[in-house]
Amino acid sequence: MDIVPVIDLLGGQVVHAKRGERDRYRPIESALTAGSAPQDIVAALLALQPFRACYVADLDAIRGHGDHRSTVAALQARWPEVAFWVDAGLATADDCRRWVDAGLWHLVIGSESQTDGKTLDAALALTGGDRVALSLDVRRGKALGPAALHEDACLWPARVIAMTLDRVGSGEGPDLDRIASLAARRPGVRVWGAGGVRDAADLDALARHGTDAVLVASALHDRRLDAGTLSRFVSDQEAAKG
Repeated sequence: MDIVPVIDLLGGQVVHAKRGERDRYRPIESALTAGSAPQDIVAALLALQPFRACYVADLDAIRGHGDHRSTVAALQARWPEVAFWVDAGLATADDCRRWVDAGLWHLVIGSESQTDGKTLDAALALTGGDRVALSLDVRRGKALGPAALHEDACLWPARVIAMTLDRVGSGEGPDLDRIASLAARRPGVRVWGAGGVRDAADLDALARHGTDAVLVASALHDRRLDAGTLSRFVSDQEAAKG
């Protein structure tokens, strides 16, 4: 299981996401570094742990208010060893192509931004199956976007994200039942958990529920998951792999 830090971009800053209430997000206050500049936040996260991937939610792009392509491209250029997964409200093939043309090949297709499966197909054709994740977005128990994307596991790419927006930044714990349900519906699919992670106990529970990766933000910035905890967990997972 990989631990994937999340940065949410709004108006050129990293903000604190909570329960998907995007109009109420404010610049992040992190114990890891002063300020909320994207480069500083990513540098602080990578100093905490050499993460292999970082999830970037471009909230301006998701809401149709411009985007942060140049900012994310600069992050990718500075840290080429990190896979920056971009969630930017990608709703058309042209949307996907613009990010790929900027050198950003890891695309997240959020179900809330879709009308059908054509954008997912376009992303897969552009980048290949290992560089696309389908985020199955749920808010207040309601599946967002086309029902087919949620219900027909045959449409899923190799990675799906159990994005429970109500749990993001909530401190209520991850949606373990939903993650386990998605993993059971298509054996072999890599399920990422998103929302609610509080501490090492949650990470252990996620691993037991078949989670391939977990998206984390708040617990990193307030040091509930510190460097020692992260190092122990990564070592434990590597040992389990033999």
